[in-house]
Amino acid sequence: MTRKTKRTIWISLAAFVLIVGGVVSYYFGSILNQLDGLQKKGEDSPFANIENVEKVNTPDPPKWEGTETVNILVMGVDARGLKKGEVPRSDSMMVVSLDPLTKKINLFSILRDTYVNIDGYGKDRINTAITHGPNVAMEAASDLLGIPVQYYVYTDFQGFIKLVDAVGGVDFDVEKDMHYTSKADNNEYDIDLKKGYQHLDGKTALMYVRFRHDAMSDFARSERQRELLKAVTAKMQSTTTIAKLPSILEQVSPYVDTNLTLSDMWKLGGLGYQSSMNGSEQVPPMNLLKEERTPGGAQVLTISNEEKLKQHVQDIIHPPAKSEEPQSKEDKTASGDEKNSQQPAQ
Repeated sequence: MTRKTKRTIWISLAAFVLIVGGVVSYYFGSILNQLDGLQKKGEDSPFANIENVEKVNTPDPPKWEGTETVNILVMGVDARGLKKGEVPRSDSMMVVSLDPLTKKINLFSILRDTYVNIDGYGKDRINTAITHGPNVAMEAASDLLGIPVQYYVYTDFQGFIKLVDAVGGVDFDVEKDMHYTSKADNNEYDIDLKKGYQHLDGKTALMYVRFRHDAMSDFARSERQRELLKAVTAKMQSTTTIAKLPSILEQVSPYVDTNLTLSDMWKLGGLGYQSSMNGSEQVPPMNLLKEERTPGGAQVLTISNEEKLKQHVQDIIHPPAKSEEPQSKEDKTASGDEKNSQQPAQ
């Protein structure tokens, strides 16, 4: 190999390294910029009108140290027909629980009509908590489940549509025909889905998670939301989607607000990629639910035993160790004979 040829090779390698380095720097720089834009501040915050009140009346959420289970309240809202600065009730509430030790993810969807005590505001449906600010909503979810809720992620219909479209949609099995029309919003969010395995884009995925016009109403809807979120999570963990992360974040950023810092997002991003889905649950479960009416006559869902509910959640996140099965009489006898046979002769 001549000196000129070697020089050409080294120049080519150096150019390649510089190009790759530039691409990587741009990639991570873009991610950092987009992640930083997820946390809205000042007038950009959807809670700008209630921020100061909340800071006075509500404690900050607990700090996540990075080694214990982290719980994130995910809220989807329907902001149609509201004035600028108004905060709508949660259309859906879900707590995503990640254990950094077991690398397991659990989903808890909270029934929005669950009647709870919202600290400082009295008894009400839990989906009203967000109208007093995200810290109040996190505290309400924490009190209900009996676990610390450190973070929140807040979005509306458009944010959900953008996310599903940004990841390329999901292949999903729609369990039955779903049809619903409403003139109230000029039929913009009508639902029309056919039963069967199909590809859902953002708009059709929203139809699926919103549908509740059947016998099980919100009970079935909460299960559909968990299943769809699991499909989106799996899509997000694919290498193809990760490569498109800057573009995905750019598309959803205008519609999302969170209290996650850049440092938190990096840690949780790595944890989420390494983790697998463990299970999903409705909260409260059916065996702990009661249907009642408020003093004003509104129908709500109450909890028959709050301590049992909290223990139920703990058993899912941290399953109790399985005790060894007791030996049968025959096993004990055989074990005793074996021990005797191993004794040295006197």
